[in-house]
Order: sequence, then structure tokens, then C-alpha cells
Amino acid sequence: MTSEPHRLQYLEAMGLTAWVARYRLPNARPSEACEWDLPAEADTRSRAPGERLHALLEDAAEASPAEPPARESTARPPAGPGKARALLGGLVPEENAAPAEPAPAPSVTAKAEQPVAEALRFTWQVTCLDGRWLLVLPRDAGPSDVEYRLLGNMLRAAGVVPVRAPSFETFRWPQLEGLSVEAPLEEAREGLRAFLTGRRQRGWVPERLLVFGDDAVLSDLLELDEGYSGLLAMPVWQGPELKDLADGAEAKRALWPRLQGWQRDWRVGDEETRRDV
Repeated sequence: MTSEPHRLQYLEAMGLTAWVARYRLPNARPSEACEWDLPAEADTRSRAPGERLHALLEDAAEASPAEPPARESTARPPAGPGKARALLGGLVPEENAAPAEPAPAPSVTAKAEQPVAEALRFTWQVTCLDGRWLLVLPRDAGPSDVEYRLLGNMLRAAGVVPVRAPSFETFRWPQLEGLSVEAPLEEAREGLRAFLTGRRQRGWVPERLLVFGDDAVLSDLLELDEGYSGLLAMPVWQGPELKDLADGAEAKRALWPRLQGWQRDWRVGDEETRRDV
């Protein structure tokens, strides 16, 4: 079951704001739930067990005589609070009985042996070309002006011409700090799914993933295997960072053969989208 802090974290990843009322609005009518009066004679069965127990002991004390009789059968249970205890089958401890020994507190060593999981930490720059091709830069900041122009030229040269220019936004994990973590990898995957689900309202329905660069968690997080993401269930193309491409002509020439086929994939996907519409 997802806890409230984790639920707020996933909503934050989806781009949804959670509103929580902290104060009563001015001139608002007070909640009637806070003004309910208990009935004068409530049914004893509706009372809490502790209240019923004290009531039983008090009734037994009031009903007991001031002086016990001279002779009383040993088979008869004693009067007073002891009678109530006897009727309860020894569930209530005697007044002079020694208190039960508290359970030993867990040792400091036992607490220290429990592993403490840490959340995965990463920052990506993400955009989606015409809502079809997901483009990820595993880095803290978006592309510079030079890198942005280089990316546009590469896409046009490869025959990928989106209707709208790509606009990157930051996806950072974790969204909220200080939360307990039980399964770091799975929780990060759920956060990424929530992020993409929230972007569906903007028309994001990615069918292919392009990655420029790499980081410590990308391969495990996306479940990459031979050019395919098991997490996102789509083909993946991964190339060098835009900074490396912008700094050297040799890197651009080495990349060019790898861009072959983009135009075909873009047109095929475009035709399939039109048929679906």
C-alpha cells in the first residue's frame, strides 16, 4: 500500500498539485462532526472495553456490604472488587500483584544491523518530439545554444523534422526528500512512469527513445537490453553527449552512419499515426 508521502511524490512527478486543507475557511460553518453530543444513557455495549471494565468494578464496590458476614462459604467468590476479578476469570491483576516486567528493548546493535536503503538520485532533461519520440539528456542542465542548434541540425539531416521545436524540461528523482525507501530501483521506475503518465495530457505518446549520453542508473532503470527498453517497451537509440559532438568534427562523422534509418522510422510512425486517426 502506498503511503501518503509516496503518493504525493508520484503526484509531483506527474505534474499534479495536491491541495490539503489546513485551516477552516473564514465564515465557514464549523463541522458538525466536532459538535456531536453523547446520549445521556448510552448502551453499555457501545462503550470501550476499558470503560465497561471500570464500570463493572465500581458497581461491584458499591454493591458490597460495609462489613463482610461472619461466615461465608469458601465456594462463594469474595465480595467487592475481588468478586469482579473472580468473575472476570483472573483477567484483572490484583492490586498488590507485582507489575509485569516490561519487554526488553531491542539492542542498539540489532537496530544498527538493519540495512537503510537510499533513494536513487539522478536528473534528466526530457522532451518528446511531436509527442512521438522521447528524447533524454542524462544531465542536470538543458542544452546550451550551441548544443540546441546542433541537435536541430542533426534531426533535420537525419530526416526527422518535428512540427514543434523540442522544449526540454527537468525530471529529477527523488521528487521529495526525506522519505523512507524500501525498493530504490522500483520506486524510481514508478516515479518515471508517473512522470510520463502525467505528460499524456500534453499529447505525449512515445514510441521510440533517443538518449544522448549516459549516467549511473540509466541502463538499470530503463532495463536496456540490445537497443530495447523493457521498462518503456520501446526501441532505444543511445549516442554520445551533445557536448562531445559539439566539440569535435570526428565525433560528428562517426555518428552519421548511426543516424541512417531515422527518416524511415519517422515516416513509418507518422503514417501509422495518421491511419489510427
